[in-house]
Amino acid sequence: MGTLYEALQLILQVVWFVMIVHIIMSWLINFQVLNLRQPLVAQIWDGLTRLLEPIYRPIRNVLPNTGGLDLAPLVVFLIIIILQRALANNAGFFYGF
Repeated sequence: MGTLYEALQLILQVVWFVMIVHIIMSWLINFQVLNLRQPLVAQIWDGLTRLLEPIYRPIRNVLPNTGGLDLAPLVVFLIIIILQRALANNAGFFYGF
């Protein structure tokens, strides 16, 4: 069961990292440091968007429309933090203590 705990923590950490990369990349694209006309940048952006959109979409449907400000990543960050802490607080369940 300890492996399940570690796998869940790893999945949450990977999602966290992918979200950070996506957010930083969106800033760089908006400030025109990166250009989506470059094939590599466009492929990375499309891949990250396809990975994260299924996570963001249900949250965007619940949140009110805030115009150009997307609060879905912030909500997902909070959910990830809550899940990581819940897992850490219940680690004894996974290790059988």
